[in-house]
Amino acid sequence: MYAYRAALDPVDLSFTDRFGGVSAAPFDELNLAIEGDDDPGSCATNLRRVMDDFAPGDDLADLHQVHGCNVVGPDAPDARPRADGIVTDRPGVTLLVRAADCVPVLLADPSAGVVGAVHSGRPGLALAVVPATVARMRELGARALTAWVGPHVCGSCYEVPEELQVEVGALVPAAVATTSWGTPSLDLGAGVRSQLEADGVRVVDASRCTRESPDLYSYRRDGRHAGRQAGLIRIRP
Repeated sequence: MYAYRAALDPVDLSFTDRFGGVSAAPFDELNLAIEGDDDPGSCATNLRRVMDDFAPGDDLADLHQVHGCNVVGPDAPDARPRADGIVTDRPGVTLLVRAADCVPVLLADPSAGVVGAVHSGRPGLALAVVPATVARMRELGARALTAWVGPHVCGSCYEVPEELQVEVGALVPAAVATTSWGTPSLDLGAGVRSQLEADGVRVVDASRCTRESPDLYSYRRDGRHAGRQAGLIRIRP
């Protein structure tokens, strides 16, 4: 069920893998997507299984992710707001972001009791959604922040046109990379880490390449047959 799990009193966090759910092939097993061709009932069951294990009794705050720069709190007026970052200082609320090749980032200041979760794909990297989430957390009182960078497609696998590489690289130079076969690429994880470090955030690399890891979902590898894994973080009640 988990590719990575950690606890820092009073914070729990995890990144899921694709095992332990009920989705049938090709989405087997723990697909947490809210869109796509999988059975919605299976995805709902998968989400209940994760929540029952990770944070039984918590409220869930997740997003309709749009590859933008909007950051919300769990009291947003929409049940599933259109945003890519979410923060809270409320115990008993699990924040959740979904990804298949994009970068899921979990953030916490355990002493201040503030947590956040971000979905940063290529557009989000260019729009600086991770720094925007850090700023929102600091408005809530966070100071000594740690970020966990979860599974995402690596720079050796994420081929892009040269023009796109140049466009993103002009904004985030650390993201410029080359594929293992010698063509232009972007290293989204390196770009996110550079943004975090520039903001004084301690970084824990909890990543693996989604395209190279069969226990993780990857849109680059599987196209429309790819499910979604998730990053989750909470403050214990």
